Amino acid sequence: MGVLSSLTEEIKNAMRSKDTLKLESLRAIKSAVLLSETASGSTGELSDEEAIKLLQRLVKQRKDSAAIFREQNRPDLAEPEEAQAAVIATFLPEQLSDEEVAKVIRDLISSTGAEGMKDMGKVMGMASKQLAGKADGKRIADLVKKSLGA
Repeated sequence: MGVLSSLTEEIKNAMRSKDTLKLESLRAIKSAVLLSETASGSTGELSDEEAIKLLQRLVKQRKDSAAIFREQNRPDLAEPEEAQAAVIATFLPEQLSDEEVAKVIRDLISSTGAEGMKDMGKVMGMASKQLAGKADGKRIADLVKKSLGA
């Protein structure tokens, strides 16, 4: 669990510095990790890949909540959600830029000979595996659609 190896130490540091926002975010991560590790059918230990997916899900939940709060004209509720998303995102690997993701997708399309939207599933599967943790799934899908001419 290399991605989350410093989680306990980060929680202690947040407690010492009385950073409530960071502490709340870190405790949310720890809670989600414990729930995943103790869920039925789990091996009891999260792999790095599973941890990254978990962190991405937590960030997405916070961003979605913030967007809903902004739509309802509630910036007082949106700002803490966005701040928590930023704290959680610090545990994720560095995200690739749109240009870097587009280059990987173009390479995959040329290597598979994909033509048009009928091959989107094939390209998405390979792109999702290759870019796991480095780019958001929605961003990958949008760039694949754009590259395939949708």
